[in-house]
Amino acid sequence: MKYTPALQSATLLKRYKRFLADLKLNNGAEFTAHCANTGKMTGCAEPGFTAFYSTSDNAKRKYPHSLELTKNNLGQLICVNTAVANKVVEEAINHKVIDELTGYEQLQSEVKYGSENSRIDFLLTTPNKPSCYVEVKSVTLISQDDPHSGQGYFPDAQTLRGQKHLRELIEVVELGHRAVLMFAVLHEGINIVSAAAHIDEKYAALLQQAIDGGVEVIAYKALICANEVVLHKKIAFVA
Repeated sequence: MKYTPALQSATLLKRYKRFLADLKLNNGAEFTAHCANTGKMTGCAEPGFTAFYSTSDNAKRKYPHSLELTKNNLGQLICVNTAVANKVVEEAINHKVIDELTGYEQLQSEVKYGSENSRIDFLLTTPNKPSCYVEVKSVTLISQDDPHSGQGYFPDAQTLRGQKHLRELIEVVELGHRAVLMFAVLHEGINIVSAAAHIDEKYAALLQQAIDGGVEVIAYKALICANEVVLHKKIAFVA
């Protein structure tokens, strides 16, 4: 996914009220940007981090600027706009970057499914072949005990919605289809993904149940810069 025009840089002053972030330019000017991330953003939005933002030409927007990336004190870039995860996964599927998701003729997004009235991120289909339901999760939480370890976790907060999605994926397999949980890793420092049992023990237990029930779990890492974000390589998932 390319940023056109390229993102501009500033200094992050603070992130607050979940959807707002105050930024400061080199000339001292300060402004508020929209932050499209409902998570805790642990380790991703500390005051003083370099921030990269986009600007919308939509005159109706209250906040024309959007926080897209941050750079932590280790120099690692992080994509904090969670909407990007689905975009880069869709591009990667279309460009056959994800080996596990090739061989399908049609891709649909936001398709209703399941007994709990969910919408699957992507439904891949081809005649005479089991359908493949793909749920995408953005991973940006790196170990706070050892940020040099490359250990990433999901989720970064307790997630009832995420638990529901796992139950839905289990049902998909029971109905004879493929179900894939896709971790899109949007943090340069993360090289391994695991369930964050220390944050959401129930999610971790459900994830193991899903794996035991036939749900496939894969993780792909993004290449991140101020011009684009693209998934480019598979990394390890360790339950």
